[in-house]
Amino acid sequence: MTNEEYIRENRELFEAILSLQTIEDCGFFFQDLLTYNEALSMSQRVKAAKLLLAGETYEQITAETNISSATLARVSKCVRFGEGYKRVLKG
Repeated sequence: MTNEEYIRENRELFEAILSLQTIEDCGFFFQDLLTYNEALSMSQRVKAAKLLLAGETYEQITAETNISSATLARVSKCVRFGEGYKRVLKG
């Protein structure tokens, strides 16, 4: 699936996220949208990506985030070859 197709399929979701203006708005929206475990999984992936970009090892990241090695491998692939994490975590 191309990025254009992905955007087309998820446009309403992306526009809703872009309309959020505060952390509180995000909390309310994602609490309604996701289960606790879904939100936790997303948070773990973002934290793992930050740690990968900071040069942490797989061992350090799995210990700190409790993320599975399979999920960490996917995050690592996205950090290396994708654009999303790099655009969001560029600081």
